[in-house]
Amino acid sequence: YKVLDPRARILKRFSEKAGKESGNTKWFEMSDAIEKAMLERDKPLYPNVDFYSASTYYMMELPPEVFTPIFAVSRVTGWAAHVIEQQSNNKLIRPKAHYIGELDKPFKPISER
Repeated sequence: YKVLDPRARILKRFSEKAGKESGNTKWFEMSDAIEKAMLERDKPLYPNVDFYSASTYYMMELPPEVFTPIFAVSRVTGWAAHVIEQQSNNKLIRPKAHYIGELDKPFKPISER
């Protein structure tokens, strides 16, 4: 982000509070240090709302494998709204990017990677 996402400010405070309450501020401190380093650049980068999610989830003792599903669930309503909006205009969606990676790769569990 080129400007601060106001939602990130809220989640940052929650992350800091969760760290203090859990007695483990390591994840918040790491995230805060990364944010500060990114803001000191010639072209500062501001965190989005998801930036402090990982530290917050860790301190809530959520397993890392649920981080992505939580991310997706929090966006389903917006994605559905986009689909409804695009269908109501009766226009085809034409992506400008094409995946060029290898297809049909076998899945390998994280524990075996």
